[in-house]
Amino acid sequence: MILSMFFIIIGFALLIVSADILVDGSSGIAKKFHIPEIIIGLTIVSIGTSMPELFVSITSALEGHQDMAIGNIIGSNLSNLLLILGLSAIIKPVVFQKETRFYEIPMCLLFTIIFMIFCNSQNSISRIEAIILLILFCVFLGYTIFMGKKESKDNLTESEVKSEGKENKKNSIVKNIIFVILGIVGLKFGGDLTVNNAVNIANYFNISEKIISLTILAIGTSLPELVTSVTAAIKGNSDIAIGNIIGSNIFNILLIIGVSAIIKPITYNVTYNFDLLILLLSTIILAISPTNAVPVPFNKNLKTTFNITMAPPVIGP
Repeated sequence: MILSMFFIIIGFALLIVSADILVDGSSGIAKKFHIPEIIIGLTIVSIGTSMPELFVSITSALEGHQDMAIGNIIGSNLSNLLLILGLSAIIKPVVFQKETRFYEIPMCLLFTIIFMIFCNSQNSISRIEAIILLILFCVFLGYTIFMGKKESKDNLTESEVKSEGKENKKNSIVKNIIFVILGIVGLKFGGDLTVNNAVNIANYFNISEKIISLTILAIGTSLPELVTSVTAAIKGNSDIAIGNIIGSNIFNILLIIGVSAIIKPITYNVTYNFDLLILLLSTIILAISPTNAVPVPFNKNLKTTFNITMAPPVIGP
């Protein structure tokens, strides 16, 4: 019991250090190749921070713990939207790009609805449905690559070119890639260390699999997203913070559930419908909130801010 608590503390420390390295490396790569940070957040960072969910859900499906495989994803997505985005916005108002508001968030909402339909179609997710989820995942990846290429073609001002030229001289691509790799590996092992020992403690108190998956497993596997997004918010990299959350939610539904159900079809427990409904409503609130936020003074056309403490939803047109 005491040893498990000690390992959880070590896991937290590893997560914090790895997240800091990952954010630095990702930002460096974005600046080096003029890639928008939102694309880095939606791809590299999201995949890296989703590895604990992938590991836990696949292992749970293979070992026959169906409730853990599903509950881990639902709980993790709820943690991403309500806990992590909330904390990030409290630390510093989160900035939404126009593309994020009109494309990525609605896509996240659509994929959540599809996931809910699949779960309740035959109270299971079949291999055919898993293939559909993986195809949608490939479509989403294609979209992010397309947007990355489109944004990278935008012209830079002379001052931006000069400043970026100076940064790029100091910015080693090899070093940044090593940082990203080390960050992802550290996040995986830190997440595993934290979750495994948290589950040991939960089992000690005879807590059910559903409760474990929705609470300890969900929050535990979301720790990389939590630390990464909060770290990015503190450093002012709000694109990585919001991109990481949205990208992780989409990857959790499409990639992790898709891969898990391909390996072994997942039986769905209808008692999760209430939790799925909360997830759906949370995503809808996220989709409508940025439209009522205050524009950023320095770039009014492209971004809006979302501060959960300062900009409550406005009813009406």
